[in-house]
Amino acid sequence: MQSCKTSSYRSICFAIIKICNPDRYLVTYTFHQDYYLIFYLKMPSDAKKREQQRKKEAAKARQGGKKTNNARADDDGSKTNGSLNENGSIELSTEEALCQKLEADARLNAEARACTGSLAVHPKSRDIKIANFSITFHGSEMLQDALLELNCGRRYGLLGANGCGKSTILAVLGNREVPIPEHIDIFHLTREMPASDKTALQCVMEVDEERVRLEKLAEELVSCEDDESQEQLMDIYERLDEISADTAEARAANILHGLGFTRQMQMQKTKDFSGGWRMRIALARALYVKPHLLLLDEPTNHLDLDACVWLEEELKHYKRILVIISHSQDFLNGICTNIIHVNKKRLKYYTGNYDAFVRTRLELLENQMKQYNWEQDQINHMKNYIARFGHGSAKLARQAQSKEKTLAKMVASGLTEKVTTDKVVNFYFPSCGKVPPPVIMVQNVSFRYHDKGPFIYKNLEFGIDLDTRVALVGPNGAGKSTLLKLLYGDLVPTEGMIRKNSHLRIARYHQHLHELLDLDISPLDYMLKCFPEVKEREEMRKIIGRYGLTGRQQVCPIRQLSDGQRCRVVFAWLAWQVPHLLLLDEPTNHLDMETIDALAQAINEFDGGMMLVSHDFRLISQVAEEIWICENGTVTKWEGNILKYKEHLKSRIFRENKENIIKKK
Repeated sequence: MQSCKTSSYRSICFAIIKICNPDRYLVTYTFHQDYYLIFYLKMPSDAKKREQQRKKEAAKARQGGKKTNNARADDDGSKTNGSLNENGSIELSTEEALCQKLEADARLNAEARACTGSLAVHPKSRDIKIANFSITFHGSEMLQDALLELNCGRRYGLLGANGCGKSTILAVLGNREVPIPEHIDIFHLTREMPASDKTALQCVMEVDEERVRLEKLAEELVSCEDDESQEQLMDIYERLDEISADTAEARAANILHGLGFTRQMQMQKTKDFSGGWRMRIALARALYVKPHLLLLDEPTNHLDLDACVWLEEELKHYKRILVIISHSQDFLNGICTNIIHVNKKRLKYYTGNYDAFVRTRLELLENQMKQYNWEQDQINHMKNYIARFGHGSAKLARQAQSKEKTLAKMVASGLTEKVTTDKVVNFYFPSCGKVPPPVIMVQNVSFRYHDKGPFIYKNLEFGIDLDTRVALVGPNGAGKSTLLKLLYGDLVPTEGMIRKNSHLRIARYHQHLHELLDLDISPLDYMLKCFPEVKEREEMRKIIGRYGLTGRQQVCPIRQLSDGQRCRVVFAWLAWQVPHLLLLDEPTNHLDMETIDALAQAINEFDGGMMLVSHDFRLISQVAEEIWICENGTVTKWEGNILKYKEHLKSRIFRENKENIIKKK
């Protein structure tokens, strides 16, 4: 802003300012007959204009029910994974449509977020420190003036209740919505690799684009002589050696082999893999790149127990910065050097793994409660003394005034907060009544997906009753989810027969069920729509409240809920069908540990049957009475508990690694 006296100088000032600032436009304001205020404002850049136009088009598309196409076609014509119908439009598969829905949801969530924070370390530091870190999501404050500190060489477990903002924090970091130095590359893994025509090996090697960026950054740092720059330059050279292009295919193949891919599987198209195998491809990409900041949001989702053990062994030696969200207690114990606890819109840091965090937090809360009780006793004593003797004799009045000053100092220096216990979540499965056995009989069942394909199962024979408590384990692709689909009726046996009691009600929870919810309506409206026999809204609110959704969470759009809270909506929907048999396929995905414990308690109190597919050793140990191994086309009972099975897997992985080392030599 500048001032110009009289109109004779005004045009000269305009010309000078316009020459010096060609990208700004001028606004004048007359506040006196001889003076003018000249404001020169920065004009929006072309990139800014394009971004604003894109947001407007997206908003119009949402209002009109249209979809914008942000994908760029290749110069020689874009290729799609879908097929063309008679009208020439693209028909997407169910998997591809679901991926597009998830991506659109992620974009909407990004637009609904507002973040602030300032970089509090040297711009060339290898550590990350964000001061005054705040996040607002759909108008609800998740973090308020918190301090985010991530040190190189540390592996952090991010903990907190469902809905506290853990995934939002990773999304903010992954999208660089707060200031993070450009030399720190980020890989944010949220879900499995989308199904496409690319092979598993191609998907991993695509990440090699990182090499170009590192080489450019190294050229810029060569001219810098300060210690920070030289240390960063050495780190970049080390990583360039790791991702050298001449050995790219061999390294990608080696990582995939470690994750269980044979040479033939590496050449398969990703659309031919199950969700668990595509998650392994996504993990292989992350391990191939070895980014400076690796963000993993529930990486064990859809992995089998073998893969969880392998991943734990791989990540416990990660040399840079790792931030991981996981609901698996033993997984966090094996990997983490530090824990970040999200609580009351703040980030609190603990040294050690999950068990150390639990012990330290209990001790701190116990000490806090003792300090709070002592302070309250002192305050009550001084207040009583002041009330009794404040207007008595001169001596007593002086003592009362002294205590009043002491009390004022205590309040001014800050009092200890009262310890508040975490809200307890209680799940509930209604009583289903009795059904005479046998409930389900599997008689000489064989199954394969295609006439020319291999048999997933051959000649299965077993029965299920209402007292069945079975956990299915085994490698990805062995047919655990397939077996649940056969029992539910989604798939029909190729040979043999599955007999069910005519009065049997089955509820099946699967890995993508929460992704199929109508995101634009509230949980309350969704449940009323599914169960019209419940007429009163207050009655339905009580039902939903049993699954940890209260207050605003019941009436806001499902879109605004976290993945864990959406899963609670699904459990409320399943439970209110009053099933006799629960078929649970990875039910712990996205749930926090307190909710998993509540689910385990509800299953143990349930008077029906249960079959479980899970990678969570803790849940299996809580609810399963038998362990069945799905492998080599059959189902066999494991003699022992789930912890013995984990030790068996570890010993097998170590033995295979040792054999591979010997072969290389």
